[in-house]
Amino acid sequence: MSNAVLCLVRRPSLWHVCLTLGLAVIIAAGPGPRAEDAVRSMQIEAEISGAAPWGHWGDQPERYVSWSNHSNRLIPVYTFGLGLDGLQGMNSPYRSEDRLRAVYGQLPEQTLNPDADYFDQTDLHRLQLMAAEAGKKRIVLVVFDGLDWHTTRAAAIATRGAVTYEEGRGNVFGFQTYQGASTDFGCCVTSPANDGTTCDVDAQALRNPGGTTPGGYDPRRGGATPWDRRASSRYLMGRDRDCGHAVTDSAASATAMCAGRKTYNDAINVGPAGEPLEPIGVTLQNRGYAVGVVTSVPISHATPACAYANNVSRDDYQDLSRDLLGQPSIARRTQARPGLDVLLGAGHGVDADADPQQGRNFEPGNKYLAGSTLRAIDAANGGRYHVVQRTAGRQGDQLLAEAAAVSIAKGQPLLGFFGVSEGHLPFQTTCGDFNPIGSRIEAGEPERLRQKYAPILPYTAADIDENPTLADMTRTALDVLASRGPFWLMVEAGDVDWASHANNIDTAIGAVKSGDAAFWAIVKWVERNGGWDDTAVIVTADHGHMFVLDDAELFARLATSEPPVLLQPPGPRPALPE
Repeated sequence: MSNAVLCLVRRPSLWHVCLTLGLAVIIAAGPGPRAEDAVRSMQIEAEISGAAPWGHWGDQPERYVSWSNHSNRLIPVYTFGLGLDGLQGMNSPYRSEDRLRAVYGQLPEQTLNPDADYFDQTDLHRLQLMAAEAGKKRIVLVVFDGLDWHTTRAAAIATRGAVTYEEGRGNVFGFQTYQGASTDFGCCVTSPANDGTTCDVDAQALRNPGGTTPGGYDPRRGGATPWDRRASSRYLMGRDRDCGHAVTDSAASATAMCAGRKTYNDAINVGPAGEPLEPIGVTLQNRGYAVGVVTSVPISHATPACAYANNVSRDDYQDLSRDLLGQPSIARRTQARPGLDVLLGAGHGVDADADPQQGRNFEPGNKYLAGSTLRAIDAANGGRYHVVQRTAGRQGDQLLAEAAAVSIAKGQPLLGFFGVSEGHLPFQTTCGDFNPIGSRIEAGEPERLRQKYAPILPYTAADIDENPTLADMTRTALDVLASRGPFWLMVEAGDVDWASHANNIDTAIGAVKSGDAAFWAIVKWVERNGGWDDTAVIVTADHGHMFVLDDAELFARLATSEPPVLLQPPGPRPALPE
């Protein structure tokens, strides 16, 4: 009998926990995990027992989960077709007081580091502009939302079944090993300008510019490299009482990458004083580039929104979609931009009757894409976009391929709107199937996170068949954009973040693999379409989480072994506590 089952026998109240987490499929009448899916079994054991000898989330090794939010870990950056010499080492802004003031708007405490080799996330915006100025006609930014070096390494260990690196670039996934182009590797800081700024969505105004907690990065506490063993988990989680630098969210970090300015958490291309910033998609579109976004999560979530939109709040989803699709919005009421040339992602089938965070112009219906917007842009109604949505009985990849052919033939922008009931594409797991277990959220987490990362519902066959993969959408976007001439494309593997908020190492690893498949789709497309001379690809993340791998060798053995005896219910289910 496994430790998890013994735990259930000794502590009957955990039946209630299992049901809350959606684990009844394992311990009740439903099927167990696939025989070869050892990491799924490891996740189940950890969730039920509350601890795992191989790792934990947070700063308490004895608890599998003590933190469900982001961290300020240094984030890896991989480049192909261009280098990082102009950003790191002697060129790092962290070696200069004046440059730090320019980056943060003030000199952050304990942040100046004369030996810094890392650079800042805002430098990635500069890197993309440098690629365009160097004549690159195909620029691709790949963002693994929430992926840091530690989760990447855990995924590599589970994939290879061995510990193959202790530091540096890594040697397992395509974005680590690909040598078909000149390549470079470095790390950047993701801390925001501040946390705690609040706003009025309807007025598009800030209530308290400057917020409550300033950003910064102390390498003595956070580490001079992502693999620095001296790094303090409490500091990286923003809990160090002596140096509590703000921990970034996806909006502030994506604004840094796409608009080149640090800002407050929740901002979509709006500066710390409330001023609008021009995103990279707009800048390059004005220079003649076609621009597009592909994401595995809702089309107007923070990262894809930052490619092209402006808003004081990341939660104003319908207005962000209006910006992305060239319609008047609360932020651009009279001067809408042309819109993205390609927007492919999720959010289909997620409806809401009301959403106070979206302001007075929220329309009941789809939470992410207002019905009036969809009708206005659809070429079938006289709009500009060829629209394709998840359709019952149709294969998602085939439907998307047909839509791409129409878009290319007619020169129409393309919107692809897919997903499952939680708002994302189906989550892949470590073994490559789509059978994730329930997700865990701590009781103290904000309601927004509790809603977003609720227990995963079992996928139907239609969920799998009727949705394309991230790699499918990436290939489609490349084909459509290339038919227009030079292009810029953002590809977001957004499910790494969802999995990590849920403290689910199985789906986190699966998300790394599906993102890597999208990377391979990019490089194979480049190889088939003229090679690397005029192409630049940047692979990075917007922020990290706080998974800690305590015993890498044990993790490697367990992740590739036959799983323990499948969990079986130990007799009749005990009565739930009052």
